[in-house]
Amino acid sequence: MHKPASFLIWLLIFSVSAFGQNTGGNNSNNPNKQDENEPSDKEGRRGYWEANLAGGNYLVALGRISSVSRHNYVLDGAVIVEEVTVDTTGQALARFYFITPITAGGPGAAASQVAERARALVDGAARRAGSNVQDMVVKKYPLTTHSKSIEYRLLSQAQLNTLYQSVKTAWVTGKGRVFTSR
Repeated sequence: MHKPASFLIWLLIFSVSAFGQNTGGNNSNNPNKQDENEPSDKEGRRGYWEANLAGGNYLVALGRISSVSRHNYVLDGAVIVEEVTVDTTGQALARFYFITPITAGGPGAAASQVAERARALVDGAARRAGSNVQDMVVKKYPLTTHSKSIEYRLLSQAQLNTLYQSVKTAWVTGKGRVFTSR
């Protein structure tokens, strides 16, 4: 009888200590852990700037970048597009943008409401289908199809701000960087 009792005590102690271990899962109590939805920017491969996004990946040699710009424009009176453009000496132009509907009450407010409703429908359909349609660039052939353009859609202004600072810093300093946002 003594052996089964000691075995049960040993098993109980081992079980409690095994469940108490942290295997790197969700630890919301760790203040140093970065939110997976927040963009990150860190040093990267020497001589390259890299962007890893939900809609794809982009890698460019720093010596091939000829300009980096950031600008805003109104599209069809319905949305404000904030765009970062990375121009290179090669054949392609990279565009990274974030879209915001024009606020109610301003010019194009009715179109803004339609755009917001359309976005909600697309997001809902994407969730049901299990796809990432909301991360994809929206194009209307032939009006928005640009030859030799590489386009990425970001889902927040914070992502666009961090991306711009990342590519600008890499280009100005000549030190590689990696921007990641999913």
